Amino acid sequence: MAKYLSASEMNKCIGCFTCMNICSIVNKQNHSNTKSAIKVRTRGGMTGRFVAIVCIACDDPACMEACPSGALVKREGGGVLLKPELCIGCHRCEKACIMQAVFWDDDINKPIICRHCGSCAKFCPHKCLEMVEAGEK
Repeated sequence: MAKYLSASEMNKCIGCFTCMNICSIVNKQNHSNTKSAIKVRTRGGMTGRFVAIVCIACDDPACMEACPSGALVKREGGGVLLKPELCIGCHRCEKACIMQAVFWDDDINKPIICRHCGSCAKFCPHKCLEMVEAGEK
């Protein structure tokens, strides 16, 4: 069965950004955290807890519905997959995402979409992230 990424244990997060770095390396062959499909940020100030901004694997993805070129296709288990050759760089998916989890790669003018590959969860040293069976939503 398909799985999706869950950031259910962010109370353990220390802000090491390993998840972001691994995502960028595995999916974009790049060491810049700007290429990551997951963003970790503080909830407020230097003493605030951390939050992960990541695709929640919607069953009816607004980002896909907003895409005029068919570049986003439904992924088994929720969320979408990007067909980069069809993307026209219109930013509609980015604006439509209810979680603000569609990030933009300005170098190639295309969205950065979470594939729910699990690399970030696998390498998270504090087990803040996990892969969950799609039926467990």
